[in-house]
Amino acid sequence: MKLEGKQVIGSSISAEGESTFQALNPTTGKKLPTQYHKATKAELELAAQKAQAAFKIYRKKSGLEKASFLDKIAEEIENIGDDLIQIATAETGLPAGRVQGERGRTTGQLRLFAQLLRDGSWVNARIETAIPDRQPLPKVDLRLIQQALGPVGVFGASNFPLAFSVAGGDTASALAAGCPVIVKAHSAHPGTSELVGKAIQQAAIKSQMPDGVFSLLHGSGTEIGAALVQHPYIKAVGFTGSYQGGMALFQLAANRPEPIPVYAEMGSTNPVFILPQIMKEKGAAIAQQFAASVTMGVGQFCTNPGMIIANKTEGYASFLTDLETQFKNVAGGVMLTNGIQKAYNQGISKHLENDSVTLIAKGHEVTGFTSVQPILFKTDAQAIAEDHTLSEEIFGPTSVLVEADSKEEMLRIAENLEGHLTATIHGTPEELAEYTDLIDVLEQKVGRLLINGFPTGVEVCHAMMHGGPFPASTDSRSTSVGTNAIYRFTRPVSYQNFPENLLPDELKDANPLQIWRLVNGEFQKA
Repeated sequence: MKLEGKQVIGSSISAEGESTFQALNPTTGKKLPTQYHKATKAELELAAQKAQAAFKIYRKKSGLEKASFLDKIAEEIENIGDDLIQIATAETGLPAGRVQGERGRTTGQLRLFAQLLRDGSWVNARIETAIPDRQPLPKVDLRLIQQALGPVGVFGASNFPLAFSVAGGDTASALAAGCPVIVKAHSAHPGTSELVGKAIQQAAIKSQMPDGVFSLLHGSGTEIGAALVQHPYIKAVGFTGSYQGGMALFQLAANRPEPIPVYAEMGSTNPVFILPQIMKEKGAAIAQQFAASVTMGVGQFCTNPGMIIANKTEGYASFLTDLETQFKNVAGGVMLTNGIQKAYNQGISKHLENDSVTLIAKGHEVTGFTSVQPILFKTDAQAIAEDHTLSEEIFGPTSVLVEADSKEEMLRIAENLEGHLTATIHGTPEELAEYTDLIDVLEQKVGRLLINGFPTGVEVCHAMMHGGPFPASTDSRSTSVGTNAIYRFTRPVSYQNFPENLLPDELKDANPLQIWRLVNGEFQKA
C-alpha cells in the first residue's frame, strides 16, 4: 500500500505545506523514504471547521449508527493486512508479534465501545417525575443524560503506535460519545498513522458519517499540536506521553478564553511492595517475574514497575541475590525513538552520579541504533524521603530497589508517594490482613491497586481504571482505557418539564431503547 505523506481532512486528502519530515527506523538509524507534509494552519482550520459542522449531525446519530461506524473502523483496519504490520515494525523497531497483538487490542476496544453503544445504558439516564400537588412546593419533571462535548483533539502516543494512537482508546471513546476527532499523528510513526487514518476515513464514508467526523494531521514539532489545543472548536483533549508534554498542553488549554479539559496520562513509577513472609516463601519467583515486567517491551510501558520496596528481614539477602541474577539474564532492546533513548540514558546517568544510589545489576546489551541496557539500582528509605527525584519515572528497562527496615518505614514510603497509575502489594493472605493500613494509603495514591501480580498488561474492559492522581494524570477521576473513558467527552444535560415528543429517546416514558434508567431513585428497564 503506497504512503502519500498527506493530511486526512474529513473525506479529502491534503498536502498544502512545503515543509516535510521523514520517519526514522530506530533499529538501523536510517530515514524511511516517505516524505510527510507538515500540516499548515489553514489545513488545521479546515479540519476544525469540518469537525464543528460534523458535530451538529454526528451528535444526533443513534447508538446503533455509531456502533456500526466503530465496527466498520475495526474492519477497515484489519483489511489493511500485512502492510500495517510491516510499516509499524519499520517505524518503531517493535517485533511483528507485538504489533499484531496491538492491532487486535485496537480493533477489540473499538468493538467493545460498539457493544456499549448497542446496549445504550451508558448514557446514565435519570428520571424524576413530577409531583404537581407536593407540599409546600410542587416537584417539577426532571430528566438527565450524558451528551457529547464537541470536537476532540487526540495526540498519538509514541509507545503504542496503534492502541494509543490514531484509532486508539481516546479516539474510540470520543467517537462513541458522539464527538468528531482530530488526531495529531505522532511523528515517530507517521506511516502507521496514515494507514489507520485512511481506514477511519473509509469507514466514515461507507457508514455515511458526516464529512469531518475524523481528520488526521502530521507535524514533527509542537506548532500544529499547540494550535489544535487552542482552537476554539476543540472542546477536550486526549494525550498519552511525557509529563512535560502533558503539562504543556494542559497549560495551553487552561489559558484559553474558554478553558477545556485535557486528559493527559503522563506515566508513573508504579511501586511494588514485597511483604516479608511472601518474600521468604516465593522470593525467587517474584524476582523472575519482576525482572520480566520491568524489561517487557524494553520497559516502554506506562505501567512499567520502576520501584520495588522490600523489607530487610529474613529472606531479603536471598531475594536480593535472585533479583541481581534475573536482571543479569535479561536483554536490552531497541527503543522507539532516539529521543526516548536519550532521556533514558540521562536518567541512568543521574542515578549513577547520586551517592545514595548503588548499581547492582546490568542486563545484556544488544545492537541497534536506539538500543539500551536494562539496569537495576538500589537505595534506601531515607534517601527516597530526602530526594524525591529517586522516585520519578525513568521511561525504560530500569528500576530501583528501595530497602526498608520495618513495616513503619514501608508505610512512610507509601505516604510520601506522589500519584501513580498503579501500585502492587505481594503478600500472603495473613500478611495482607496485617497490612490493610498499607492498602488504605495506596488507595489514595493510585488508580489501580494490584495484589500478587505485576502492573504491565492493561486489560481493556468495563472495570479498568488507567489513570491516577497527579502527576500520573491531569484528572484522577478519568481513565484512558476501558469503557468508562467515554465520560471524558460527555457532560450531563437536564431537561425540565419537556413534552414527550421533544425528549431524547433515552428519556421518553416508554423507554423505546429498553435501557437501564434510574427512575425516581430505582434502576429499571420498564
